[in-house]
Amino acid sequence: MASPQPVRWLSPVELAAWVSVVRGTRHLLSCLDSELKPHGVSSEDYAVLVALSAAPEHRLRMADLAVEAAQSRSRLSHHIGRLEARGLVERISCTEDRRGQFAHLTPAGMKLLEEAAPHHVAGVRAHFLDHLSPDELATLGAVFARIDPATARGAEHRP
Repeated sequence: MASPQPVRWLSPVELAAWVSVVRGTRHLLSCLDSELKPHGVSSEDYAVLVALSAAPEHRLRMADLAVEAAQSRSRLSHHIGRLEARGLVERISCTEDRRGQFAHLTPAGMKLLEEAAPHHVAGVRAHFLDHLSPDELATLGAVFARIDPATARGAEHRP
């Protein structure tokens, strides 16, 4: 058995940056989530509905939707079941692959998304975008564009 690598503890600057990212992200997402509640959706519901609304024919294979909505396949399957029970999405069998399924946005799901979207976008602007300069926004986008693929690969192996 190989000996474990020594821990590379965070420097004070690294720790301060990490705590700011975690705390800021949690507070931002919590605030946006609470603003979606009057519309009867959570931020996770909203992410699924947006991904489906942007897809051709408003449908995606479940595996692709899991990536788009940043959820594990198992969690997404349960989530789609709850959205399906509310009539917001439906599962459609894949004719090319009998084991595969599509999630499809229903007219009711699209209507709910159209009602919630203006409020959500206003919240994103007020609580996030309006606090960043164009340069900061570009930097933040570039940073998370690098981080996302690395963390998404690790997420594929989690339940």
